[in-house]
Amino acid sequence: MPDLLIELFSEEIPARMQKRAGEDLQKLVTNGLVEAGLTYGSAAVFTTPRRLTLALGDMLAASPRQVEERKGPKADAPEKAIEGFLRGAGLTRDQLEERDTPKGKVFFAKIEKPGRPAAEIVAGVLEQTIRNFPWPKSMRWGTGSLKWVRPLHSILCVISDEAGAEVVPLTIDGIAAGNTTRGHRFLAPAEIEVSGFEDYQDKLSRAFVVLDPAARADAIWHDATNMAFAAGLEVVEDAGLLAEVAGLVEYPVVLMGRIGEDFLGLPPEVLQTSMKEHQKFFSVRNPKSGQIERFITVANRTTADEGATILAGNEKVLGARLSDAKFFWDNDLRTVTSGAGMETWVKALENVTFHNKLGTQAELIDRMATLSRELAPLVGADADEAEQAARVAKTDLSSEMVYEFPELQGLMGSYYAREAAMSDAVADAAKDHYAPLGPSDDVPTAPVSIAVALAEKIDKLTGFWAIDEKPTGSKDPFALRRAALGVIRILVENDVSLTLNDVLNKSAEIVGDRDAGRADTGDILSFIHDRLKVYLRDQGIRHDIIDACIAMDGSDDLTLLVKRARALSETLKTDDGENLIQGFKRANNILSQAEEADGVEYSFGADPKFAETEAEKDLFTALDKAETKITPAMAAQDFSTAMAAMADLRGPIDAFFEAVQVNAENPTVRRNRLNLLSRIRTICSAVADLTKLDG
Repeated sequence: MPDLLIELFSEEIPARMQKRAGEDLQKLVTNGLVEAGLTYGSAAVFTTPRRLTLALGDMLAASPRQVEERKGPKADAPEKAIEGFLRGAGLTRDQLEERDTPKGKVFFAKIEKPGRPAAEIVAGVLEQTIRNFPWPKSMRWGTGSLKWVRPLHSILCVISDEAGAEVVPLTIDGIAAGNTTRGHRFLAPAEIEVSGFEDYQDKLSRAFVVLDPAARADAIWHDATNMAFAAGLEVVEDAGLLAEVAGLVEYPVVLMGRIGEDFLGLPPEVLQTSMKEHQKFFSVRNPKSGQIERFITVANRTTADEGATILAGNEKVLGARLSDAKFFWDNDLRTVTSGAGMETWVKALENVTFHNKLGTQAELIDRMATLSRELAPLVGADADEAEQAARVAKTDLSSEMVYEFPELQGLMGSYYAREAAMSDAVADAAKDHYAPLGPSDDVPTAPVSIAVALAEKIDKLTGFWAIDEKPTGSKDPFALRRAALGVIRILVENDVSLTLNDVLNKSAEIVGDRDAGRADTGDILSFIHDRLKVYLRDQGIRHDIIDACIAMDGSDDLTLLVKRARALSETLKTDDGENLIQGFKRANNILSQAEEADGVEYSFGADPKFAETEAEKDLFTALDKAETKITPAMAAQDFSTAMAAMADLRGPIDAFFEAVQVNAENPTVRRNRLNLLSRIRTICSAVADLTKLDG
């Protein structure tokens, strides 16, 4: 069976677009071929800065012949109806078949569609793919109408098998498909003729092109780490930067350069950010001091001087970049160590708007400071330190360094706080108060940091709720879902237990009335509960289990709520737990129906002296035993013990329903048994609202 090789060769494709472009090429071509009846055995896609390559193996040589049967009009239908059917089918009258059906004689047509050669199908699919390729941004060039991310130079499209290789006949906007490509732009720019994928890959390798982006990334990382290790240093890991750099070169050559002595005193994060954002350099640090001392750059070619000229140029440009950073750093330090200190920056934030309906950044800081003081005793933090940390956490927004490198906000605040002789707790809170920024980001763990981080997120929720700027659908311009998830993770992962509704009400009071009114804290809590469902669902806990726990009193204590949900989830994974729910629901249904029919509530008075069977007596005993365990366990918030005691009721409840008829003829016995079912409902409902569970 033949193989297909496609290469679209162009000017440099932006690194950020390459992976998606490769996936789109594979999807569009393979879907188009399959829809046309041309199946294949394997597919692989490769990208470099100048080419998108797709290789298909074991493809059909032609699409199969298809026979379609089409039902037509009745045999006695008007001639015009029959003629219309013949035109649509492309047949003559003598090619129709007349059959008997329950509705009389009907014409049927068999329409045969011959198979099409692979080259014809590939040409059509590839032209559609190229002309409609979904680039995020594209351009026209020259006088043609074709749009591509960068000027498209050539199309390689070859079908090969044991008999040889065939170029697919295709011309798009004056570019004719062929069987040639080019190697490295500088090291092997001549045309290369290929006959199939293996030949293509081998010749490109000899022409200084590493086709596979994963192989380029591996080579870069291998050489970089070995080079750093030889100097007693280590490369700072950065998977995103590695993928980007692998998309900038076809033939990676790793070089290690030095950072000027004048810049080694800058914070490591400043060096790392400047080198990454502006130069695409990897940072190389001293594992003993943690200081960034060198950098790794990746060239796209070898040179006669082994990269010396390239390194010299990079070091010169880097020196200019870092001179700016050092200037900003020195200016900021002079401000911090002056008499006014960081208060100068706080004052400057009075002129910086946070939101036109929520005031300035300075007003936000005042709200955070007040709420942080309220939160401090609840999370084990010193109230004075928490308030001070909240007042300085955002002051670095006025610094020159953060103006140049916005991604360093918070982190630079921690450096400046230490330079201003503030405590480590205050400095750490400045660094951590934005966290967590994502689901995999670490949460703050120090008490002061917890207080300030919670204050920042809770103020955001109550503030934007007060001005009616809630998330809608997929739109969340103020990242309120992230803020809610941050509150959840900070509380749960630090095992902090507090009454969140009280905190939300206090925050709403601090925010005050806004244009849309005061924040509806009950609605905010529901929003947080919704985010909690997503958070726990990712951990394998069913939504109905969370609903069963949210329905209980105290559900605004997220830490206890999560503990309850996890304990219930583990209980329901056991046979006893799962079957107990069925027994509970049966008891609850019988009881609810009886209460509705009788117009009374059966909630008191079950007496073992009216028990007529051993199963009834055993259930009384089991309920007494369970109650003595569940009540103190729930008081101690020992949900696992309470759930286990509840699960132990499975056997006695099952035995009761097998041996006992609840609606006995004796009214006293019936009432006693209904009150016994009420005890089941009461004891089990003390653990969670089991009526919310599915099944």
